[in-house]
This record gives sequence, structure tokens and C-alpha cells, in this order.
Amino acid sequence: MKIAILGTRGIPNHYSGFEQFAEFFSVYLVNQGHEVYVYNSHDHLYQEKTFHGVNILHQFDPEYKLGTFGQFIYDFNCIIDSRKRNFDIILQLGYTSNSIWHFLLPKKPIIVTNMDGLEWKRTKYSKPVQNFLKYAEKLAVKSSHYLIADSIGIQNFLKEKYSKDSTYIAYGAHVFENPNEEVLNEYQVGKYQYNMIMARFEPENNIETVLDGMVLNQEKTTVLVVGNHNTKYGTYLKDKFSAFKNIRFVGAIFNLQILNNLRYFSNLYFHGHSVGGTNPSLLEAMASRAFIIAHNNPFNKAILQQNAYYFSDAAEVKNILNTIKRNDNLQLIQNNFEAIENHFNWNKINGQYLQLLEECLAKGKGVSAI
Repeated sequence: MKIAILGTRGIPNHYSGFEQFAEFFSVYLVNQGHEVYVYNSHDHLYQEKTFHGVNILHQFDPEYKLGTFGQFIYDFNCIIDSRKRNFDIILQLGYTSNSIWHFLLPKKPIIVTNMDGLEWKRTKYSKPVQNFLKYAEKLAVKSSHYLIADSIGIQNFLKEKYSKDSTYIAYGAHVFENPNEEVLNEYQVGKYQYNMIMARFEPENNIETVLDGMVLNQEKTTVLVVGNHNTKYGTYLKDKFSAFKNIRFVGAIFNLQILNNLRYFSNLYFHGHSVGGTNPSLLEAMASRAFIIAHNNPFNKAILQQNAYYFSDAAEVKNILNTIKRNDNLQLIQNNFEAIENHFNWNKINGQYLQLLEECLAKGKGVSAI
């Protein structure tokens, strides 16, 4: 098959979950004998034409000048380029800025779209933007031949809202089995002597809620806050918690070995995401044997089930800090690790994606795209 992957900033990953998936899956496809193309922003750190056999197509991306609006131009450029490539399948990862160009998609390929999370629920967006994202979601559903949901919650939503079937394929993670305590030296923390939260700096990821709970508890344990804090919301959080020296904003980390070690050696790992499907960092925390304290919502519970403690507000974070001990919950950690081995490992996830693409190609355009 000749396959294109659209909708990301490119590979190798320097941004987030979809980019990481695109990196892993595209290389997997090449190793299975397929011809694969991934679209990259023109200013991506990686400027080579191929990556482990994957063809890289750099397209102009003015986001660095125009902000979010630049994504629409980048997606337009990618879609226009795809019209001359004679692809069998176009795999779109997300829909927020590419769905408005659906009428420009080439007619030959089968369009398969991973619908991501409920983007219009994100509180960082104004009401007009949220309304636009609802419209973009509708366009993506109608203009795709096949849909992928990375959580049961998203799958149910697509069925209830649009009466559309989708294939549930979760995100994946590699099990982490080679911890190296020396990684902690750079961050000046000791084994199981610090707590951790990792997320994009957005309100719905509940970083503030977790930190408020720690302040309520008069917590002295170091907490590493991992994520790009050079944003408006990041500045707000840094200012709010500047008096608490145990709260350390360490910035974004994309080196998986470092991240996995930090998760592995943490005492409590807080996962505050409340919007979206299967979150990549959650699975990676499970694969790293982190002891997870998660925001109480259906998406997190669908993955963690009874193998985590849950919070909804700062008071519940405070209570967990007062009452829950890592050493008393080693079986939960092991259960989550085994879930990665048995259900959410990358080999299985990649295989499920490939099987779906093969089935889509065999069936043809089973549903009508607009």
C-alpha cells in the first residue's frame, strides 16, 4: 500500500502524542513492506528526506508567524500536495484544522480519520472557537470513509451523535524495563522522594488543581511539573505558585528514556487530563510502573479501571496525599504494567491499525465521503 499520514507537525516526535504515534506506526509500516509518507512542517527540527525508510514531505507551515491560524495553511499545503501523490490511503490524525479543506482531498485514496478527543470541550478555546470545532468535527465525520476512535467513550459519542460506526483502537506504549537512577541527578531528586505531573499547560489538564491540593496539604515533597510552561497559562501558574519552592517547573521533555525514568522513580504520578480519548502519557506512565493518581473521568477510568486512585478537586488531592502510600499499592502498579504488556503494547496497536487499513482498502469506500 502507498500510505500518507497527515495532521501532525511531523516526525520524529518533538511535540505530542499524535506525532509519536506517526513516528512509531510509519516505521512499522515500512518494515511491513509498505510505501509510507509523513507530512512535516517546513521548520521541523528533522530536515532529512527520509526517516528509517519513511518518506518525509516538508510543507510550509506559518504557525510560527500566525499562531494557530497557521495550522490551517499548513494543512491546506499538505492536502494540496497529496493530490499529486496517487496514495491508496490517507490516514488523518485529528481534524481540527484540516477538515475545512475536505473538498480538496484527492478522490482516489480511502480517507481514514482518527477522531482524537472532544476538542471543542477544551476550556482554552473561546465559545466561537468551540462552535467551529464542533463544525469541524462534523465535517471530518462526513468526509471520511472510515473512522477510528482511540477510546470507547469517543466511539460511543460518534455513534450517538452522528450515528456513525468507528473502529476502536487504543493508543500504545512500550514497556519500560531498564531504569537508570542516575537520570535523577540532573533533576536533583531521589528515588521515590518526589511527586510528578506531566501535561500540556491547559486548564482541562488540571495542573492547577493538583498543585492547589499540594498547597492545601502544606506539602513539602518536591513535585516536578513537566511540560512547556512558556505559555500564557504557564506564566499564570508559575506566578501563582512562585512562593512554593518544592514546586518545580522543569519544562517539556521529549526524551522517552528520561521521561520513563522520572515516572518510574516518582512517588505519586498525577494524571490530570480530563478531555480526550486514550492519552499517550497515561499509557507511558503505566508502562513505566508509575503509581498513578488520575482525574476522575470516564476516559481515564476506561484505561485504569480499579488500578488507580482518582481525584476531582484540590480537596481530594489533599486527602490522597495524606492517606495513600506507594508501597501499599504495588499490585495496582503491576496490574497497569501488565495491561500495557497484554493490551496496549505498540506491536499490537500497530498491527491493529495495519489490519484496519488493509480491510479498508479491500472494502473500498464503504461509506460515502462528501
